[in-house]
Amino acid sequence: MHLYGTGGVNERGHLEIGGVDTIELIEQFGTPLYVYDVELIRERARGFKRTFEELGISAQVAYASKAFSSIAMIQLAEQEGLSLDVVSAGELYTAIKANFPTERIHFHGNNKSEEELHMALDYDIGCIVVDNFSELTLLEEICTNREQKVKILLRVTPGIEAHTHDYILTGQEDSKFGFDLINGQAEAALRQALKSEFLEVLGLHCHIGSQIFQTTGFLLAAQKLSAS
Repeated sequence: MHLYGTGGVNERGHLEIGGVDTIELIEQFGTPLYVYDVELIRERARGFKRTFEELGISAQVAYASKAFSSIAMIQLAEQEGLSLDVVSAGELYTAIKANFPTERIHFHGNNKSEEELHMALDYDIGCIVVDNFSELTLLEEICTNREQKVKILLRVTPGIEAHTHDYILTGQEDSKFGFDLINGQAEAALRQALKSEFLEVLGLHCHIGSQIFQTTGFLLAAQKLSAS
């Protein structure tokens, strides 16, 4: 029996991950136990980076730390030359403790607190992904008071429904995330951001969902963003 990645069942009927018997791991470390195959993670990270390089596309490949955030995992992402997406003060704190280069950190999330925005500015992270008008106005006020510039991306909802489960769709028109591209919110947010002395707009960001196995949704999203 062969499972995803390096998972499988050995001759003793035990689950293996990366060739290591999980029963032996349990006997050594107890449960609950999280097991990651580091070589598989490295292989996947290098595959993403290699694809963009072969196509001659300038790009950052970012690890979403909400998937699993620990100092060792963040250090692994740094070793592979990845950027890092964080969504909370805790994840940013972990990245700082791991000595991750702050210029490659992006702060996502639709409910950032004032304290979290100050923390992001304190560490001069690479980019804040602004999700709504409340955050845009608050960030502008904070940066003005601090007289500090920050790079931002505006998250937009392109009105794309990807082929995935309804619970993890994020790009459709009624999504709670981002500025709506169709009703004019995105354009209004862009105009507001461009007027600010302290907000440097790098561009637009969108996320249409998770666990997507078809490229159609990504192509449609890219077309909508480039035409806007």
